[in-house]
Amino acid sequence: MTGLIELKLNDLNQLFNSMDPSPFHERDLDRNAEEFIVSWAREHHRQHELKLVIHLANASLAGTDAQQRVADSVAHYFEYQAELTWREFKRLMREGRTALLVGLLFLSACQVIAHVVLHTPGPPWQGFVREGLAIVGWVAMWRPLEIYLYRWWPILSLRNLYRRLARMAVEVRLPV
Repeated sequence: MTGLIELKLNDLNQLFNSMDPSPFHERDLDRNAEEFIVSWAREHHRQHELKLVIHLANASLAGTDAQQRVADSVAHYFEYQAELTWREFKRLMREGRTALLVGLLFLSACQVIAHVVLHTPGPPWQGFVREGLAIVGWVAMWRPLEIYLYRWWPILSLRNLYRRLARMAVEVRLPV
């Protein structure tokens, strides 16, 4: 089954960012067009192939090779977005490793201080300090746990969506 995404434009230039000076096939998509395409792609089941159909109101502005140029441009744009998202994922994993190392070292230091230095019997405040160090040590583990449990999968999900969008069929329909 194919998930259909339809876009109605007066001119093909509406699809692209007018501020981007790159050649046509390397230009960024217009932010509104990208949001529209991505939001509709999210509505379709992940197992379905996607197809973008662009309805042009003015055939004279399309050019003879509009079909291939638009398909190449859309594929190039979403491939680039997938690559940027992959880089973000790798950066997050590096940050997670650093946070994990710092968190484990801090937790270890808190545990050593709590059990070695404050383990001798003494005033009641030592128990309070010992428990406080244990809690603070585990709180330091919050950031790496957040990264490794929750932050990575939305990024990979977005990358997979961009890869699907890069592979989607693109059709430009001219008025009859």
